[in-house]
Amino acid sequence: MISVQEFLAQHGFPDGKTVPDALGDPEPSKSCGVVDAADRDTSARGAFGTGAALAGRAGSGLPDGGRSRSGSFGIPSARRMGASRSSHVASDVAEASDAAGAADASDRYSAPHAGKSESFDPHDFDACREAAFRLLDAAPRSTGALRQRLAGKGYDDGMIDDVIDRLAELHLLDDEAYARSVVRYCSNRMMGYRGAVMEMRRKGVAPSLAHRIADEAAAQGVFEEAAWELGRKVAKKTRGLDRQVRLRRFWSAGGRKGHDSDTLRRVAHELLND
Repeated sequence: MISVQEFLAQHGFPDGKTVPDALGDPEPSKSCGVVDAADRDTSARGAFGTGAALAGRAGSGLPDGGRSRSGSFGIPSARRMGASRSSHVASDVAEASDAAGAADASDRYSAPHAGKSESFDPHDFDACREAAFRLLDAAPRSTGALRQRLAGKGYDDGMIDDVIDRLAELHLLDDEAYARSVVRYCSNRMMGYRGAVMEMRRKGVAPSLAHRIADEAAAQGVFEEAAWELGRKVAKKTRGLDRQVRLRRFWSAGGRKGHDSDTLRRVAHELLND
């Protein structure tokens, strides 16, 4: 048996042109069709031209925000159909290429924020703006929540203020509209005034704005109706139980939801007095 060195001396070192790809494709890098995620992100947004893109993502109506699940239609169904081994290998290669591209883009995005890149500039307006776009693209946020996230990534407070002011000018940030959406969320979950204010504060809404929006909702009977809906639900689930047990469960649920005692007392007297 000859050594590797002797074999290479006799036959030369094979290159990418003489040795085909395992799938028979001489140029596998062109066949995978992997587009860099960062390039897609930049070309789709442009300079502050992201309003339509953000609205499209938010309004897709899909439970995962329009993001497809990798592998949900690929390899598992091919294996159930008894596909050939080559198709499995091709799928594996495509998945590996996609994962490499995604990891590359993720590294470029996260490195400055994690302090891993020496080139990170906390005063870079464009980088701070792009970070804000990505955060808003992932989920609606209040000004306070966005400011906290950007500060956590290491950006300068003054630069964050400039970016937030610009986003507000473009109507990509609207704390009042966001607060009202939180109240609707709370109402759908049968929460009361106190619970809604706490939820708005947790999501970064300013205290004065949170109380003002909650006051408007209370004046329209939003929390009153939520309390009655909660009472009807508890009454239905506890039908046939001892009255004290029913009352205890209703008051416990009402307290967790943030309803005031006067409203709970009226609802309990009407629905749980039998």
